[in-house]
Amino acid sequence: MTRILDWNTKKIVTIDDPIYCLSPDGKYAFTTDFRRLQDVRPGYGYAGIPDPFAKERAPEKSGIWKLDLQNGQKSLIFSLAQAAQIPFNRKSEAAFQLNSKHWFNHLLCNPDGTRLFFLHRWNTPGRKRAFDTRAFTIAFDGAKPYVLDPHGSTSHFVWRDSNHIFAWAWHPSHGERFYLYQDQSSRVDVIGKNVMIQNGHNTYVPGTRSTWVLNDTYPDRDGYQTPYLFHIPSNRKVEIGQFRSPAEYRGEWRCDTHPCASRDGRFVVFDSPHAGGRQVYLADIAAIIEG
Repeated sequence: MTRILDWNTKKIVTIDDPIYCLSPDGKYAFTTDFRRLQDVRPGYGYAGIPDPFAKERAPEKSGIWKLDLQNGQKSLIFSLAQAAQIPFNRKSEAAFQLNSKHWFNHLLCNPDGTRLFFLHRWNTPGRKRAFDTRAFTIAFDGAKPYVLDPHGSTSHFVWRDSNHIFAWAWHPSHGERFYLYQDQSSRVDVIGKNVMIQNGHNTYVPGTRSTWVLNDTYPDRDGYQTPYLFHIPSNRKVEIGQFRSPAEYRGEWRCDTHPCASRDGRFVVFDSPHAGGRQVYLADIAAIIEG
């Protein structure tokens, strides 16, 4: 369920479905099945609501829905069955099998409101890996699905602009690194090859023409996680700080820092439990960005 508040009139509209992401103009929303998400990845979905398709590996009636926020219409634009019909033709050890269970996660619209990025994931009984992944983009009406990263390991990502996606993934050129993908093409460029060598929650800093990015690390062996800035043209990394995550914050209850810049690019907010509980912190980065 989602409630939409008109800030001016204070009118509240309630719709039956959750929202994963919005189109830039706010007219449409996209969502996937949060019941299934909780089943396959606890902590990402809604607990206590059973998945009606739990016994189906790639159901035809579950997938990605488009919600028209003006008239309330809802349509399934891409199903899990459709994704499973598109062959995985890369590393054989990552390929889905007949007994693999499929789901979608992490939806995000591009800036001009024409295409949607999402992750297609699956787990296979008997494998050591919890799941494998490939990245898709698709038109807002479900047309022209494109496998942007076919190799099985896409993770955190952000649109740089309406035609490029900046994501952590595995690629034959440099292994696990951050890469810039050009949508609907085979163009892939590594970013921060020898500096940004750990997976993290990457975003761009507004107002910097996509030259500065934010990222972070997961807890190291001593429990410290590090949000930081990276300047792409100079290959320079600037740590915002190191913050210890207590041992009890692990697994489903972990607290990633998720650094995110203000709209003017002068401040960063991040999450951390280092002071005895989950808190949101503010850091002034203006001197770094403008220096």
